[in-house]
Amino acid sequence: MTETQLPQFKIFDLYDLSEIKVTDQGLKSVINLQPKLILKSQGRNVGKLGQTKVNIVERLMNKLAVAGHRGKKHKLGIGHTTGKYSKNMKIVLDAFKLIEKRTQQNPVLVLIKAIENSAPRDETTAIEYGGARYPQAVDVSPLRRVNLALRHIIHGASEKAFNKKKNIVQGLADEIVMASEKNQESFALRKKKESEAQADSAR
Repeated sequence: MTETQLPQFKIFDLYDLSEIKVTDQGLKSVINLQPKLILKSQGRNVGKLGQTKVNIVERLMNKLAVAGHRGKKHKLGIGHTTGKYSKNMKIVLDAFKLIEKRTQQNPVLVLIKAIENSAPRDETTAIEYGGARYPQAVDVSPLRRVNLALRHIIHGASEKAFNKKKNIVQGLADEIVMASEKNQESFALRKKKESEAQADSAR
């Protein structure tokens, strides 16, 4: 069997990643779209830039396990999102089915667009000068841009579902679709604008 005749792997035998391209040049090297039948790295991503070896859908699922974290506090909890792989990945796959039904597009492509649109380019850090602390604008590294985008997408989904009529699956599908369409109601887009506005004022 030649290489051209080999069957194309799809993740979970559902979604083809071979046609998906990352258009943001800064994020190309840190978004992994390598197809695997089952996305389960089992924690083997602790080396330098180890996260870049983990498929982007699995990274989204990993963030879902800590949907309630806000900074150093864990103030919100959602009973459906636990540390259990099968439960969290089922939430992601159910959300992908809703996205596919709503947009008629490959949901992984919609997720990539959402990440590109909601990844902040600038943020602020504190520098100390003469005994006083000042905010200083800094560029965000590509890996951190993706991590922040994923975190904000999950936080937006959890806030849409916490004590609301929507469940976490609908909240996640809504947040990803809104971020991909640059809808200003998206939590992730609001956080991006807020971060970049703070950085602009600290230049």
